[in-house]
Amino acid sequence: MSSICIFGVFVADLCFFGKSIPARGETILGSKHIVGPGGKGSNQAIAAARLNGKVNFITKLGKDSNATMALDLYSQSGVNIDGVIQDPNLSTGVAAIMIDENGHNAINIVSGAAGHLEKEDINKNLEIIKKSKIFLTQLETPQGTTMYALQKAKEEGCITILNPAPARSINKEDFLLIDFFTPNEIETEFYLNKKIESDQDIKDAGNEFLDKGVKNIIITLGSKGVYFANSNESYFIDAFKLKSDVVDTTGAGDAFNGALSFALSKDYSYRDSLVFANKVGGISTTKLGAANAMPTIKEVENY
Repeated sequence: MSSICIFGVFVADLCFFGKSIPARGETILGSKHIVGPGGKGSNQAIAAARLNGKVNFITKLGKDSNATMALDLYSQSGVNIDGVIQDPNLSTGVAAIMIDENGHNAINIVSGAAGHLEKEDINKNLEIIKKSKIFLTQLETPQGTTMYALQKAKEEGCITILNPAPARSINKEDFLLIDFFTPNEIETEFYLNKKIESDQDIKDAGNEFLDKGVKNIIITLGSKGVYFANSNESYFIDAFKLKSDVVDTTGAGDAFNGALSFALSKDYSYRDSLVFANKVGGISTTKLGAANAMPTIKEVENY
């Protein structure tokens, strides 16, 4: 059993490129506009599938041109769509992404149909979860449904990964459902209500998450790499050194989480899983877009 079940959102990404990201009340002239597939769960499913992972994706779409974009992408990438629900009465989600000349971004998401995912949608797809080794989700879907899905995955013996993006409050008891918790620095500050400014702050944050009941904490640090801790060990891993310039960081976190789920499904050691996920996340920043920037296993091996 080496399959990966990912529960999350698909949205059509409306990407706007410019010299800077506009401040509140500011209008700027952009340089380029691209429409493409996105959504954290969907991006992560594409990332894992392009690495030759056996991926099942559970989501909800409308029946419109954006849904067609999603289904075409899954067909091309090898993502199983048995868990994809379509509702003709709802619109597929969209996201507006502002990207500056350094590749940094700001994002506004409207989840659309995926914002209507319910517990019953999880119950209808329990067989997919039962057959999966890894269950990965995020916080773009309705939170009650997300935590219910995590609970069911845990009951079925899956290794659970929660990528807490966007950061939203999590009940104390729900931390116990999480085998791997993967916040970035901003999300870490949200959950612990304090600034993260030093390596010691990061180590202390890791311990606080472990005290909450998370079994393994992975704090992603962008260009500084990642920090890992569990009850047995803790360490930093440097970011992967790229051979080319960073173009767009939009899908880097999703590439990392998708690659992590793939590596764990293949029984890589925790350290090797993180090194691999760092590499995949790094390579994804050398291309424009989110889903379209996810590298194939051959690209990763040859980079």
